[in-house]
Amino acid sequence: MAREKSSKGFTPGRAKNLVGVAKVLAPALIPVVAPIAARAAALLSDRYDHYRAGRLGVPVDQLTRYSGRGASLHARIAGFSEALDQLRDTERSYVETTEKRLAQLLAAVRASERMPAPRRRAAHRAVATDLDALEADLLKRLGV
Repeated sequence: MAREKSSKGFTPGRAKNLVGVAKVLAPALIPVVAPIAARAAALLSDRYDHYRAGRLGVPVDQLTRYSGRGASLHARIAGFSEALDQLRDTERSYVETTEKRLAQLLAAVRASERMPAPRRRAAHRAVATDLDALEADLLKRLGV
């Protein structure tokens, strides 16, 4: 009884043949594939940067300012600071007091980057709660 060759399965002989073919084709394909792969990687990186910037609500060119696990809180604090400029002339004492509080919150976010995960999450929740209250007050003062 003769053994039939199976067309299924990956045998050591087939693997050896594939390696031999790859050794011959790889030097010819690398100059063709490498530029395409580089362009694809650059495009993916650019799209991911736009995605992250959109989630944080900041322009792409400012994305490097906001990194780490507290990036979204950092971006919220920066946006809040910019919104305070509209009240600087009319409510100077409120703006100064709020800017001091924002500086404290920003310091807490930065400090929390090196904390263990449970403490970091608790700190981020506390900062987010504080920011929610400050934003509600700001919106009320802006008449929104």
